[in-house]
Amino acid sequence: MKISKEQVRHIAMLSRLELSEKEIELYQEQLSRILDYVEKLNEIDTTSVEPTSHVIELKNVFREDEVKPSLSRDEALRNAPDSTDKFFRVPKIID
Repeated sequence: MKISKEQVRHIAMLSRLELSEKEIELYQEQLSRILDYVEKLNEIDTTSVEPTSHVIELKNVFREDEVKPSLSRDEALRNAPDSTDKFFRVPKIID
């Protein structure tokens, strides 16, 4: 499928791109080749192929939730650059 220079200019305008005449000719050729390739792909018989959203099968890899010991509040606050008795102290970001 041959794409025209006017179509390339229109695409460039929509994309807010300024293209030289040399670039327009280059993109005209490249876009035409891309569209030719897509047309070839459309010729492939895919009636027996199930639609997929991913190339490989996805499955969740969740582990069971288990209660485990965690840091005490004092241990968690020990390495904080600034803290109060119970909380991390952070710089004020909202006036």
